[in-house]
Amino acid sequence: MARDIRDLFKDEGIQHETMYENHQERFLKKLDKALPVSNKRHFNWLRVAASIVVFLGLSFGAYNYFKATPFANTTVAETKPFVVKTLGDVSPGLKKVEDYYLASINLELSKMAYTPETKDLFDGYLDQLEGLDKEYQRLSVELTELGPNELTVNALIDNLKLRLNLLYRLRSQLQELPNDVEDTSKSI
Repeated sequence: MARDIRDLFKDEGIQHETMYENHQERFLKKLDKALPVSNKRHFNWLRVAASIVVFLGLSFGAYNYFKATPFANTTVAETKPFVVKTLGDVSPGLKKVEDYYLASINLELSKMAYTPETKDLFDGYLDQLEGLDKEYQRLSVELTELGPNELTVNALIDNLKLRLNLLYRLRSQLQELPNDVEDTSKSI
């Protein structure tokens, strides 16, 4: 059963005790000594690249959203910005699926370390991801123009799955890469 902590202290005979002078300062010094703060910062190229991709995507989306139509005789009431629908616009359940895959993709990208040794491998996978992203944008436009249908929705979800699977494959190849480098150095 739950008991009041004051009752427990009374039962044990512990009375109100005072702390030593400068107790907090000494404690903080010991804490700093045991757990020093590291000012060493790691620069992660993949995070920078992901940030640039997100920035460019948002810039492109904002540009398309605010872009004026080139027709001179149109009135303000007739012009509407072309808003591309996503899976989230179709249904809340599909929004959860889309959010899950996009979060997983971003998480996998943030876990990977970009080094000069892995540059070629990364570049190949990033090219494939870029192609899949363009296809995803094309499918989103199709979803907007033709309305939601089963084929388009499934193609969008399959695109997200394929991107995530590519990142899983990249991660496994990156894990195998240091082993290959160590094996070749042992044989020399």
